Parts: sequence; C-alpha cells; structure tokens
Amino acid sequence: MSEAVDPDRGVELLWDEGPGAGLSLGRIVRAAVEVADTEGLAGLSMRKVAERLGFTTMSLYRHVPGRAHLVDLMRDAVMAGLPAPEGEGWRARLESCARQGWELRSRHPWLAEIRGSRHVPGPNAVAYYDAMLSTVAGTGLTPAEMIAAVGLVGRFVDAEALVLAETAHAERSSGVSEEEWWGSRDTLFARLDRYPTLTRLWEEGGYDHPEDPFEFGLARLLDGIELLITARRDERRDETRCQVCGEPVEQPESGRPRAYCSRACRQRAYRQRKSGA
Repeated sequence: MSEAVDPDRGVELLWDEGPGAGLSLGRIVRAAVEVADTEGLAGLSMRKVAERLGFTTMSLYRHVPGRAHLVDLMRDAVMAGLPAPEGEGWRARLESCARQGWELRSRHPWLAEIRGSRHVPGPNAVAYYDAMLSTVAGTGLTPAEMIAAVGLVGRFVDAEALVLAETAHAERSSGVSEEEWWGSRDTLFARLDRYPTLTRLWEEGGYDHPEDPFEFGLARLLDGIELLITARRDERRDETRCQVCGEPVEQPESGRPRAYCSRACRQRAYRQRKSGA
C-alpha cells in the first residue's frame, strides 16, 4: 500500500524559510541523500536515515511526516545551486540545462527513480524548470509548445538516467556486471541468426561501437525542436507583410515587431501620413 501524502504539508516543508526549521531538517535530508546515493531509492528508509544520524526512527517523524515527503525534500536539496544556462542561442542554452540534469542524475542516480506525477516541487526544482523554459522564450513557439518542448527534453533525461539507475541496481543486487551478464547469454545468441536484419547489423559491427544513447537522443530531440522553431518563424514571416509594399517582413526574435520591410518603406509611410494630415 502506498504511503498517504499530505501535499500541503509537503509545500510547508519544501518552502519554509523560517528560522529553526532548517538545521535538524537539513541534517536529515543530507543523511537521506547519502543513503540513497549508496543504496538507491529502494534502499532508502526512515530507519536507515535515523541510524546514520544516531537517532531513533521516531525522532525523525517530528521533522518529516514520512518517506514520501523526505524524497521530495531530497530532490530539491540536490538541485540547489545549479548554474544558469550557458551558451549563445536557445539550442545551446537548452542543451546546457539538459546536461546539467544529466550530470546531476549521474551523481544522484536515484533522482530518475522518483516516479509519479504528484510530487510537490520545491523552490530549487521550480528555479531549474523556469530556467529551462527561459531558453525557448522568444523563439516563436507558442506557450503550450514551449512547455511541451521543455517537458520532452526533461522526460528524455529522466528516461536515460533511469536505465543507468536500473543497471546499477541489478549489478548491486546480483554482484554481476552488465557486461558479464550479457556475455554469458550464449544460448540466446545462438538462436538469433534466424533474424536477417539483426544478423547483418551484428556482422557489420553495428554493436561493436554503439552510439552513446544520451548524446544521440539529445541531439535528435534538439534537431526536432529546431525544425519546429524554424517552421514557426517561417509562418510569422509569411503572415507579416509590409504595410507599404506588401513584401514579407522579417521579425526580430525579441523586442518590438516590425511593420515595414525596409527603412525606405518606413519613410514612405511617414511621408504619406504627413501629407494626409
């Protein structure tokens, strides 16, 4: 049975900036992060956190209602201090955010194991999300498309990180590495020669030097978003016509929209208004 969670209590814990709430709660969260970093989210329990701190389990419940709230606090704690997006242009800045998320999950693989859509975000998580949204502001995407694009990249990072987390969990529990486990599957490989495409790719070395899943996937995602942004800019260019000559007007990525295709047309419009006054 899943743990009952009071989301309003979660908001209080995550966003409380008052004095006195931080030190003991901060120690609990830091200890919980250490446990999860070592044993994964499956190995996290209030009892283990209490033991690490040298307290009884019940003493923790005076500060945190339960494990679910603790996980939300842990997530927000490790997201503190993430740098602002770097690079010139939306693509470089969005890629910077994705790499920050990937590196964070490399240090804390359990982040990808947090499943479900009802986890209350804290201030650090919201700041990171807001920074991601800012990377596609002014690109011509609609508000809904901006949210969808950022969500797509975020889910991709989580999905790839979850594969690594599951692999690490399997290696910890079995004591056998991923490479050793698959290297022992001779009985399976002996049956695969009946599949022609798979066999051809194997024989041509397709599995000898595979593409990095994260690098390949991120590049393809950004390519797709770039195509959408280009399409939206083309639509805007087609829809905006010069008020004087009717030619398409190229619009800036930000700032005040242009009504004329050139300085000459703008001056012509000014003269027309002045003569008609």
